Amino acid sequence: MLEAFDPNEIQDIDGARQAIIHLLNLIEELVAENRALREENQRLRDENNRLKGEQGKPKVKPSKKAPAAPQEGNHSSEAERRTRKPRQRQAKVAQIQVDREVTLTLDREQLPPDAEFKGYVPVVVQDVRLTTDNIRFLKEKCYAPSQNKTYLAELPAGYDGEFGPGIRALVPVLYHGLNTSEPKIVEFLNYIGVSVSDGQVSNMLVKNQETFHAEKDAVYQAGLASSPWQHIDETGTRVNGVNQQCHAVGNPLFTAYVTTEKKDRQSVIDVLTNGRPRSYLLLLESIEWLREARVSETVLARVSLLPQAQPFDEAQFTQLLDTQLGDVNDQHRRLILEAALITAYRHQSEVPVVHTLLCDDAPQFKRVTVDLALCWIHDARHYKKLDPAVAHHRQLLEQFTTRYWAFYRQLRDYRQNPAAEHIPRLEAEFDQLFSTVTGYAALDRRIALTRDNKAALLLVLQHPELPLHNNPIEIEIRRRVRKRDVSFGPRTQDGKRAWDTFATLLATTQKLGISFFRYVYDRVSAANQIPNLADLIAQRAAQMNLGASWVAA
Repeated sequence: MLEAFDPNEIQDIDGARQAIIHLLNLIEELVAENRALREENQRLRDENNRLKGEQGKPKVKPSKKAPAAPQEGNHSSEAERRTRKPRQRQAKVAQIQVDREVTLTLDREQLPPDAEFKGYVPVVVQDVRLTTDNIRFLKEKCYAPSQNKTYLAELPAGYDGEFGPGIRALVPVLYHGLNTSEPKIVEFLNYIGVSVSDGQVSNMLVKNQETFHAEKDAVYQAGLASSPWQHIDETGTRVNGVNQQCHAVGNPLFTAYVTTEKKDRQSVIDVLTNGRPRSYLLLLESIEWLREARVSETVLARVSLLPQAQPFDEAQFTQLLDTQLGDVNDQHRRLILEAALITAYRHQSEVPVVHTLLCDDAPQFKRVTVDLALCWIHDARHYKKLDPAVAHHRQLLEQFTTRYWAFYRQLRDYRQNPAAEHIPRLEAEFDQLFSTVTGYAALDRRIALTRDNKAALLLVLQHPELPLHNNPIEIEIRRRVRKRDVSFGPRTQDGKRAWDTFATLLATTQKLGISFFRYVYDRVSAANQIPNLADLIAQRAAQMNLGASWVAA
């Protein structure tokens, strides 16, 4: 539409240019409204057809051989933010563990008389053996008449119940590591020759996992202590068919998963305290927190009369609000609960307090920690969602996004070589870039929203350890999405806890460079040759110093 038209070339006689710019923005609004109405109309048609017993519009996937084009709903910014590097092939043979060595010799009778030995040429061939290792233990039994007591030899460590450590390690690895469904695990084991039922596999995944639960808690505690900042993200999940929320928290050393019933700010505190009982505390900072949340001064005055610096559990604080502030509206009550809960979290010592969350701009993450760092990739997605109909607006959007990613690359360079003298320049360039007025109203509104988030987007200037985006934890949270697609969701609270525990241990072992299977086998076999994961996190945290700028401050 209007491919060669540029309103800046029009002489602004009697406001003609501004009127045309206004009309172009009106075109954008009408086109966007028309698209939305068409989509809504199609959804209603599909629903109407479904109610009639017919099928809706089929979803036809594009041909894989078709040229790459932006897909609807795909707002990835990977192409813009990444700098392409030449691919380098790495030798894999050195990474392969050799289990046995076989020497192959030549038939001397087939060789010429003058053939000389010149050593060996190594060739590594990978293979596996899928076979049963069923053992009939003959436990010696003795009886001592003098003590009227029977003595029975004990099974080796790791052998407890009907299945040995190999199967008890393989089942959770298949289920959590490879997203294999329980029926398929049973089928796979039956193919090998293992006699196992659906219930037995389910029990191996859920029952008697206290060792792993304890290590998961230790991993989370060590992970929170390893840096003053943490990534956080969440996705929907189901527990026995009921919608809940799975949260992922992590940094380069660990990832922990915690599932809660809701996704509000109080649930975020539950996640950061690893599900400990809620505690509430009112201090002066609680009043300031409520004032920033725009709670009325009348309510603030009444809150200030409540007991200060006195910790309450959830039942006590709820009763206090019922008796003293029972007439306040639901919104004010929720904010008071959040303020007291956050104050108690920041002043407790049971779990390390997170100073900075790196996340998207979802409201439940805001004002939980002292500082908030926002993801540049999430911010860029808002620009990717703009779909201008006017050619001039498309050009304006392209020009601005080019400048956007050029500034992003400057921040990336700063992270690699931080220097205080660059901070004023980068702040000034941010102000200049996000004060741009293009005349394309939707773009200008989006630019203004980014400008309002300056402090959270530029926190990296004070703390260069902070990544510029939240992609690492987004990738981690997809584990739950893929798991949900295969297994729908756990059916019990024990199952929910097992999902969180093994997802945590899987992600953390990968970050620490440990084979998940070897780790699980080490624990179920009681070998315990692999060090405690929490100790490894603490050791590497000391080496990496992920909070150097906080310590210096």
